[in-house]
Amino acid sequence: MKHIIFLKSNNVLLSAFAGIILLIGIPATSQASTFFQDNPQEVTSFNQFKGEVVDSENNKPLVFATLTLEGSNISTITNTEGKFLLKIPTSIKQGNIIVSFLGYKTSVVPLEQLKDNNNKIALMVSITKLEEVNVVIPKSARTLVKETLRRKGENYFGDPTLMTAFYRETIKKRKKNVSLSEAVVNIYKTPYSSEKKDAVQLYKARKSTDYNKLDTLALKLQGGPFNALYVDIMKYPEYIFNDVTMEDYDFSFERSTRINDKLIYVVGFKQRPNIYDPLYKGQLFIDAENKILTSAIYSLNITDKELASKMFVRKKPRNARVYPTDIAYRVDYREKNGKWYYGYSNVLLEFKINWDKKLFNSVYSMSCEMAVTDWEKNISGEVPKVKDRLKSSIILSEAAIGFSDPDFWGEYNIIEPEKSIESAIKKIQRQLKKSNTDGGESIP
Repeated sequence: MKHIIFLKSNNVLLSAFAGIILLIGIPATSQASTFFQDNPQEVTSFNQFKGEVVDSENNKPLVFATLTLEGSNISTITNTEGKFLLKIPTSIKQGNIIVSFLGYKTSVVPLEQLKDNNNKIALMVSITKLEEVNVVIPKSARTLVKETLRRKGENYFGDPTLMTAFYRETIKKRKKNVSLSEAVVNIYKTPYSSEKKDAVQLYKARKSTDYNKLDTLALKLQGGPFNALYVDIMKYPEYIFNDVTMEDYDFSFERSTRINDKLIYVVGFKQRPNIYDPLYKGQLFIDAENKILTSAIYSLNITDKELASKMFVRKKPRNARVYPTDIAYRVDYREKNGKWYYGYSNVLLEFKINWDKKLFNSVYSMSCEMAVTDWEKNISGEVPKVKDRLKSSIILSEAAIGFSDPDFWGEYNIIEPEKSIESAIKKIQRQLKKSNTDGGESIP
C-alpha cells in the first residue's frame, strides 16, 4: 500500500498506514478471485481445543490474550469475547500452554489438562508501582523511546523469518456485520535491522458480503494484510516516529505493569498543542531492563475531520460526505529465546456518511486484525517471485463465496470468530441463497 498521504508544512511526508477506504456504487457481481481456493493437499492431523481466558477476580473476558505451546512457535489469540481456538498437531502428546496477557501473571497449563471444549483459564492481575522496584527510572520518557527504537536490531529478530498468519477483515453498518473476509498468509519477514519491506503471499482466503445492507455503497478496505502488518512500529517506525515527527510529540511516564514477570514502563505520548497536522496519541509498553517495546495502543488525532477524510477516503459518491470518527491501532510482540517479534495487530476505522437530501446518516466501521500463528527461520532469505506476492494495494475479492465449510482452514490456527460474526455469516448465507432462488445472478 502507498501510505504517503499528505505533505507536512516542513516538507516531511507523514504516513497514514492503517488502511485506505474506497466508497463506490455497488458493482455488478464480480468473478471469484483465483486467491479464493481450498487446498486439497492440506494436512488435517491435529487436536483442537476451545475455551476462554478471563480475569480471575471479576470473570471478565481478556481480549487478545496469547496462548503459545511452550518450546514451539505455535500460538493463537483470544477474540473480543475472550474465546480461543487452538490447534496442536496430533504428534505432540505432552507440553505446556503458556497463557499471557498485558498486566496479568502468566499461567502455565499442561496440554493434557485441556479438554476439547469449554476450557476456562483465569489469570491474576499483576501491578507494580515504580517506587517498589529497584530500577533506575529514566529521566526522560522521550529518551527512553528513542533508545528503544535504536536498539531494535539487537532486541528483535535478526534473521529472515517465514511466518504463517491469520488475517480477518470486517465491515459493519452500525453494529451489524455486513462483510467478512478471512485469509491465511505467509509473511516473509526481513530482519528488524533491515530497511527492506516484508513480502506477503496469500495462501487461501474466503469472503462473504451482504450488499443489501450497504445503502447502495460498496466499502472496500485497500491494502488487506498490509494494513495490519505496517502497524509493526519496530519494523516501520517511520510511519509514526521519524526524525522530524518525534519532536512533535510530548512523552510522559504513566503507571507501570508486568508482562511475563518483567517490569514494563508505560509511556504515554500525544502531539504537542502547537502541532496542527493529524498525529497520534497512545501508550507504549516498554521492557524496563532491556528497552524493548512489547506492545503499543494508539489512535489518530482526527480533530480536523476534513483533513482526516482526505487521508482515508479515495473515492465516494458525489452526494455523500464522509468523515472518520475513530482511527485506532494496536500491536503486540512476542519473545522467543531472548528475541522479540511481531505477533498480533489490529486496526479500527469508523466513519460517518452524511447523504444529501437524507434525514439520517450512515455509520460504518471497518476493522482488520492479524495474528502470527507459526514461524520458522528463513535462513536462505528466499522470497516469492513478484508475481506471486500480494501487492500492498490489494483489495480482497468482492465475490461472496460463503463460509459453509467448517474445516476450511484445516490445521491452521485462527482467531475464534465472535458470536456476532457467526450470526452474520448465517444471515449472509441465507441472503445469498434467497437471491439465487429468486433468479438473481449466481455467486461463484
